[in-house]
Amino acid sequence: MDPTSVVRAVVRDRVAVAVGGPDPAVLRLGLLLPLSGALGLTGPSGLMAAALAATEVNTAGGVAGRPVELVLVDAGRAPAEVACEAVETAVDAFVGFHTSDVHRALETALGDRVPYIFTPPHEGGTRRAGVVLLGDSPGRQLAPAVRWLVNHRGLRRWALVGSDYIWPRAVHRVAGGIVRGLGAEVVTERLVPFPGSGVAAEELVDAIGRAHADAILLSLVGRDLVAFNRVFAESPLAARVVRLSGSLEENGLLAAGGDDTGELYAAMRSFAGQGDERRVALAERHRALFGPRAPVLDAYAEGCYDGVHLAAALAAAGDLTAPRAQPATAALLATTDWPGSPAGPPRPTTYLARADGLDLTVIAPLF
Repeated sequence: MDPTSVVRAVVRDRVAVAVGGPDPAVLRLGLLLPLSGALGLTGPSGLMAAALAATEVNTAGGVAGRPVELVLVDAGRAPAEVACEAVETAVDAFVGFHTSDVHRALETALGDRVPYIFTPPHEGGTRRAGVVLLGDSPGRQLAPAVRWLVNHRGLRRWALVGSDYIWPRAVHRVAGGIVRGLGAEVVTERLVPFPGSGVAAEELVDAIGRAHADAILLSLVGRDLVAFNRVFAESPLAARVVRLSGSLEENGLLAAGGDDTGELYAAMRSFAGQGDERRVALAERHRALFGPRAPVLDAYAEGCYDGVHLAAALAAAGDLTAPRAQPATAALLATTDWPGSPAGPPRPTTYLARADGLDLTVIAPLF
């Protein structure tokens, strides 16, 4: 099947929806994806994953007969711009992944009017009643990976390098305690302007070398992470300094041209080649619908897929409201079956993977 026709079958134009007004016969979900900006390279994969989820729900009869429609909003722009457009978009709920500064602007702008399912790793903390977090906080995502690398690789001197916005700042605060709690030390810490004119990768590499770090925790995102990894892989440090990222997925690795150093690691909820039953079945359905040349179904995209199915399951139970979204989600995540979802609920396991050329090979499940 033509991938474009699959997407068009479930995605509605935002302006046309605004002109046409609400339609109680349809379950409309605002889809907040970075189609531009630093994370723009991950947007197409997320769009196709969301379209796959919507197609599965609709094929199973919809939500009490109501088909799912997706209304796309580009969440790669400035936070205030994204929030303003979202407020003007009449939908039953929002689902998506994007940077945490956009997330906070959306949370404030949307208030408690509609549920908002935020699917990627996040900075932790409490949220307003309508906000559902499907990803992991820095401690849950990264502490087991840092512990594994300290114990298995003997890494003691850590550099913290990230983009200067909410999520990386939270990662740095948490990571310092994790590293020191394992008897290691943070020898340098850098936050680079975000968004900006691009990361000064050569300067960062020089600073890491001068600090004699043997490991780097990277919370750079998107194109900045790509640029840094390209430069670092060509530096003398590449063969002896380990890099660990909480935002590296297959599309970012491909954009960087791959990595053959054997010292680049990622900690994420899933990887394309991990081979467990849920991931293999999901990849097969994705390939059957979009073909083998579709964007890689990365961890961000899988989270978006789960977010659309979660919204549909909440709606089927009568719980797709701001007051009910959080407690009802907790109950659904404890079940093994979601109506209309062949995959069922997401599994709260994080994996450690190592770059092997253009692939990320799972080394160990972390919890």
